[in-house]
Amino acid sequence: MSDGTLYHNPRCSKSRQALAILKASGLEPEIVEYLKTPLNAAELKRLLGQLGLKARDVLRKQEAMEAGIDPASNEGVLIAGLAAHPQALERPIYVRNGKAVIGRPPEKVLEIL
Repeated sequence: MSDGTLYHNPRCSKSRQALAILKASGLEPEIVEYLKTPLNAAELKRLLGQLGLKARDVLRKQEAMEAGIDPASNEGVLIAGLAAHPQALERPIYVRNGKAVIGRPPEKVLEIL
């Protein structure tokens, strides 16, 4: 069984806490630093499907505003905006066995174990 994938920003305290929780549970997830390796539109759509959320639900409001992403835009525009401006994506996101969860609070990553 895979230990999953953590979409991670090492500068984010919640992301670091989520990783620590996973490691304390004996897991070594694949780490994807999504700011260095941004997700493309197809990957974002897949991730949103695993989360069961819309792009609007994973927008970091302040970062979206700074990037010029209008939260009232349609899904396609929001996904394109997130692909172009990965800093506007909520974090951390943990994926395991086809399910995903936003780690806010960080303990939420335990929900899909």
